[in-house]
Amino acid sequence: MDLRQDAQRIMDAALKAALPDTAVIKALSEHSIKGEGKVVLVAIGKAAWQMAAAALNAMEGQVDGGVVITKHGHSLGPLHPLQVFEAGHPVPDEHSLRATQAALDAVSGLSEQDTVLFLVSGGGSALFEQPKVSLEELKDITRQLLAAGCDIVETNTVRKRLSRVKGGRFAQACAPASVFAVVLSDVLGDPLDMIASGPAYPDSSTREQALDIIRRYGLRLSPQALEAMGEETPKELDRVTTRITGSVRQLCDAAENTARALGYEPLVLTDTLRCQAREAGSFLASIAQHHQGTARSLAFICGGETVVRVRGKGKGGRNQEIALAAVPGLATCQNTCLFSLGSDGTDGPTDAAGGYADQNSAARFEEAGLDAQAMLDDNDAYHALKAVDGLIMTGPTGTNVNDVTVLLIKR
Repeated sequence: MDLRQDAQRIMDAALKAALPDTAVIKALSEHSIKGEGKVVLVAIGKAAWQMAAAALNAMEGQVDGGVVITKHGHSLGPLHPLQVFEAGHPVPDEHSLRATQAALDAVSGLSEQDTVLFLVSGGGSALFEQPKVSLEELKDITRQLLAAGCDIVETNTVRKRLSRVKGGRFAQACAPASVFAVVLSDVLGDPLDMIASGPAYPDSSTREQALDIIRRYGLRLSPQALEAMGEETPKELDRVTTRITGSVRQLCDAAENTARALGYEPLVLTDTLRCQAREAGSFLASIAQHHQGTARSLAFICGGETVVRVRGKGKGGRNQEIALAAVPGLATCQNTCLFSLGSDGTDGPTDAAGGYADQNSAARFEEAGLDAQAMLDDNDAYHALKAVDGLIMTGPTGTNVNDVTVLLIKR
């Protein structure tokens, strides 16, 4: 139990460090909004409610109105004078379209004296959408991208060309008003044109790259969607200022500092982990096996965002799959655990934030009469880990800055 308690303390500290409130207030203090006209606030993403609430408190009555769009279940109530919407993620729904239209209505007809305060967090690509194709086809293309194991940059390169608000087009809709964008990053390396598909940032990707992704993964698109792929996105935008306020590095730094305070020697292996989830879990279990002879307590930390190649019919998410894939390797270890969680509190289409496994997990599967490898092959990490008390449940956290995975060896 001591090992799992250590894991919980590290998780709690990492999530606390990644909350957007302080970051939003800092960004606003560094860029004072002093216009003679109106201030319209638009917040999108899984952390939209918390970012908007922080901005309203910091600006003390300067906001004239606006729209908040967050994931179903992530709103914490009304935010006067803003309209608050909940919508679909990771696949957009009718709520996404209605909420986005409300945002477009809020910024239409503005003058050069007006300002749009645009608060962006991960998940905005699904939540903030006005598609050039039917919603049903957009859903189908999104599912194809996710099932093919495309990373977030590849996925957004395609999605922004199917949209009237992505790839800098929302900033164009705000003109001639100025735009101040505050961004909570969920994309490795913080590429501003890829976070939430860059609604207010010039697009660096090209139509040739988008078409190559479609060919490479064998995606099925209608003639209308293929025509949209051929349309280029804005490469320059006027009167737009952007600030990055947080990223996965905060998760890693907090995990590192907390592990050290608990008596571990921490090592951040990377904050740009990008591979298949099951490969990451197996690799970290191999690291655990190699260091079993140590006399010191060790913590190996990874930040990033893995992908899942969906082959089976089960239920799960990338962080749960990392934990399940580590189970066989951890079985030969002593007082060793691995946990992986998404900072937003939702891992894939599940109510779990991630997964936990230790040296006893394999025995628990055997006692339950379950085949961990077969469930991994069926992409059924959720039910597998649930059966052995391996799910991490946090509920919506109010932030979204990728994932953190930690391997603990306690001596």
